[in-house]
Amino acid sequence: MFSIPRKKPKENVRLELPKSLSKKERKQVERIIADAKKNDGVPRTAQQSIPFQRMFQDGICRTGNNYYTKTIQFQDINYQLAQQEDKTAIFDEWCGFLNFFDSSVHFELSFMNLSTDAADFEKNIRIPLKNDGFNDVREEYSRMLRTQLSQGNNGLTKTKYLTFGIEADSMKQAKPRLIHIQTDLLNNFRRLGVVTKVLTGKERLKLMHDMFHLGDKDRFYFEWKWLAESGLSVKDFIAPTSFSFPGGRTFRMGNLYGAMSYLAITASDLSDQLLKDLLDMESSQIVTMHIRSLDQNKAIKEVKHTITELDRSKIEEQKKAVRAGYDMDIIPSDLATYGSDAKDLLKELQSQNERMFMVTFLIMNTGATKQELDNNIFQASSIAQNHSCNLRRLDSSRNRAL
Repeated sequence: MFSIPRKKPKENVRLELPKSLSKKERKQVERIIADAKKNDGVPRTAQQSIPFQRMFQDGICRTGNNYYTKTIQFQDINYQLAQQEDKTAIFDEWCGFLNFFDSSVHFELSFMNLSTDAADFEKNIRIPLKNDGFNDVREEYSRMLRTQLSQGNNGLTKTKYLTFGIEADSMKQAKPRLIHIQTDLLNNFRRLGVVTKVLTGKERLKLMHDMFHLGDKDRFYFEWKWLAESGLSVKDFIAPTSFSFPGGRTFRMGNLYGAMSYLAITASDLSDQLLKDLLDMESSQIVTMHIRSLDQNKAIKEVKHTITELDRSKIEEQKKAVRAGYDMDIIPSDLATYGSDAKDLLKELQSQNERMFMVTFLIMNTGATKQELDNNIFQASSIAQNHSCNLRRLDSSRNRAL
């Protein structure tokens, strides 16, 4: 077992905290600084394990030497309750939305079930009072919202994000293109009837803080001006107390147990009900779909190669049938189905301007105890099996899937 602690920041610095902070808030910030100054001699740190280089105030994040990202939060639409013609229109718009991404733009869909912060929860659903004689109605409605949401989500806040990124030589080169892509995405969301919000740098840091502190009640306190005064980095304000890996298939993030799995898609047709069932689990978890659009010529070449391999397998099966003395037209149903699907896909790529995507579907299950984590993983695995897929655990110690 090994742990990744916080790093030691610069010494002999003193942070002047705002006088507006309460005593509790001041202690929280001071604790963050004190933890960051601890040094046990281990060169690897929790901060270093967070894979980004710099967060800018406008929400642009540099995750590599030449890779920049932005994040958009989006809300639900009532697709399942819509009429059939409305469903068709929404689906067509969604297909157009996905086709917007060419091979130069990588994107990720993130679905997060996180523990609700009571103070933020109260702030978000509170209806401002007005001097119009209807304040009693507003207060009653606010109470109803608090009751229903707390009961319906088991103390969880369910949010959805789209993060997109491009490669560029510098921030100066990346920023105008990211803004152009962001504008197009917001317009595409608007056509779908989806409410969106572009996250600032501070909001993205808060989101990461909430992810890294699922197992505790730490609040996020951060101001950009504190960085120069304290000598700390933004990672010192979001990192957990430690990452530890007591076994290959589980990890601990602070006091929380967690495990990463990927979805092995074995079904010929995957319903969106799978994602809904996973998100309906009443536990803190994060589901992400990392999506990469293939270059059109490369995609066509890949499908043609697949068709060639399927035809070769079909010929081998026919040879076996002749040798065995039965009808050569009888071939395994999988070959016939996959061959037909591959030819239809090739037609769509060549004549209908469709795109081909490579998708990595990841699920992070969590639990306050090892037993709770195992129960949540078992539930997620059962959901995957109900949709003819398999959930396979990732093994960090041997860098392979089990």
